[in-house]
Amino acid sequence: MTTHDHPDPATAAPRAEERIAGDLAVVVTQLMRRMRAASSQGALTPSQRAVLSRLCNEGPNTTAALARAELVRPQSMRVILAALEEQALVERAPHPTDGRQVVFSITEEGRQAITSVRQAKQSWLLDAIDIRLDADERRTLAEATDLLRRLVQE
Repeated sequence: MTTHDHPDPATAAPRAEERIAGDLAVVVTQLMRRMRAASSQGALTPSQRAVLSRLCNEGPNTTAALARAELVRPQSMRVILAALEEQALVERAPHPTDGRQVVFSITEEGRQAITSVRQAKQSWLLDAIDIRLDADERRTLAEATDLLRRLVQE
């Protein structure tokens, strides 16, 4: 048997599923970048927006818990929270049961900032769908959205 009898997996053409997975990852990344660009909220970084969004959706939390949730080191989260606190978008309070810890929560200004970011993203996406897609393509996108929802369900 020669090496030509079996294709080398490294040089074999990718399966359709592999192409779909690769294309989907690229397109989702591009979509997220476009939405972030449309919602650039002044001096907020993507990390700051993510933390504000988490505090808005999940409520008050400690630096350590936020760092774990956002997959960053506690030192990095302290820098993010300090910048948000300086802008009056978050506030700190003593932990209710552990005096050594501090709990951060979103302020009303923070809620307004994250609402503005979300509205800008939604507006950009709505305009893009409205301008670039016809009725049949919108129906296809709705079906694809349902499929993507199924992919991310746990």
